[in-house]
Amino acid sequence: MGSQYKPSNMDGVATVSNVKVVESSKRVTFKSSDVMLRILGFSLTFIAAIVVGVDKETKIISFTLAETMPSVQVSVTAKWQFMSAFVYFLVSNAIASSYAAVSLAFTLAIRRFHNNAALGLIMLDLITMGLLFSANGAAMAIGMIGLKGNSHVHWNKVCNVFGGFCRNFTAALVLSMLGSSAFLFLVAVAILNLHKRSQ
Repeated sequence: MGSQYKPSNMDGVATVSNVKVVESSKRVTFKSSDVMLRILGFSLTFIAAIVVGVDKETKIISFTLAETMPSVQVSVTAKWQFMSAFVYFLVSNAIASSYAAVSLAFTLAIRRFHNNAALGLIMLDLITMGLLFSANGAAMAIGMIGLKGNSHVHWNKVCNVFGGFCRNFTAALVLSMLGSSAFLFLVAVAILNLHKRSQ
């Protein structure tokens, strides 16, 4: 193995050069695309969580108990707290935005990570992506019931009454889907970079 070492006139310089080569093979440098995707993921999921958090609509609904009785008017409010899928959606986006902010700070502070740290960051990105996609799917399923109802189980649609609430939640769902896509691209780019380094 000693034959691979080529001494030079300046032994100290040669030694430093060898150390640099070893370090570069054990570290991963994050590019500007990683930073931009994390900023995008943070912004989209944060705005989605805010939109759902403030989404609320109150309507006066009249209904008749019996034909011989006058109609009764009741104030009904639509809020995200009333559906567990919407609660899951808001909490997931809040977690994702918080993680994106923390990981962005670490990425900006430490531009070069060891391979193990980079792999750990990829795993956290993957978990966050899965959390967002699962929350989006659950919220979308409930949203479709609110939009169209379900005649088989006699669930009436509600978006014809709470139109503003449904529109705001649809906007938040689109933002969250875009945020999920940002984390998906983060994972894809990171895996592609690791694959290139392994070749």
